[in-house]
Amino acid sequence: MKLQPIYRDCRQIPQLREHEGVPFFVFPAIEALGIAVHGFSPRLGGVSEGNFSSMNFSAGRGDRPEAVLENFGRMAKAIGADRDRMVVSWQTHTANIRLVTEEDAGKGVIYPRDYRDVDGLITNVPGITLVTLYADCVPIYLVDPVKKAVGLCHSGWRGTVKGISCETIKAMTAAYGTAPADLTACIGPSICVDCFEVGPEVAEEFLKAFPEAEPETLCPFWKETGKYHVDLWLANELMLKRAGVEAGRIYTTGLCTRCNPKLLFSHRAMGEKRGNLGAFLGLRP
Repeated sequence: MKLQPIYRDCRQIPQLREHEGVPFFVFPAIEALGIAVHGFSPRLGGVSEGNFSSMNFSAGRGDRPEAVLENFGRMAKAIGADRDRMVVSWQTHTANIRLVTEEDAGKGVIYPRDYRDVDGLITNVPGITLVTLYADCVPIYLVDPVKKAVGLCHSGWRGTVKGISCETIKAMTAAYGTAPADLTACIGPSICVDCFEVGPEVAEEFLKAFPEAEPETLCPFWKETGKYHVDLWLANELMLKRAGVEAGRIYTTGLCTRCNPKLLFSHRAMGEKRGNLGAFLGLRP
């Protein structure tokens, strides 16, 4: 499988590893902290079939529930997590954050969720693994090695404009005393600027939300196609800096979902008939 990273000033390409036939990405910056279990799934190594082939984590798109459960179990074993203590978001492109406690263990995997409209999760409970789902949107991993807390949020274009990464950091500060300058942040695999074509109304929202950015860099206009594009990686870097994360602790992985359709699910490449990738993050037991 040929990996096609986009090297636009990204400083850390995730490493692709494999455990018992299950591949997964890890981020060296997070791994170096020594306190977190984490990973990002490619679409390989699972048991789902057809459009969901093969490592799909969404039970709401028509896949067999037993296949999705098996996929969670395989990924949990691969990254060294407990499947039955995973907690899954309920994503609707909000900036809502849930503080995950021991009582939430297993929700969205082996138990039904008693919450919805949650695109960000935080916890300081060892052994709980946060899970968010993707098919082009931006995963934001946050690890506080000082207060021993983690946050994971789903930042699509709406979430980015709403500042979900800022909201996640604010929630960690309020709940755990996290200092933003202590955080290590990783921007995971997601759609690149070349692939993220938008209408002028979306470009305008980004230009209003990020006045500090160079317009032609954040929202370039392609004369060849007459379309605007948005750099979600840059926008999220700017949002994390705005929240107080140090530039040297922000790692943009530069791996595009749409550029790698054999490896990663992409809504832009596949439409609704596809599975969802998973981002996983938790404190070691």
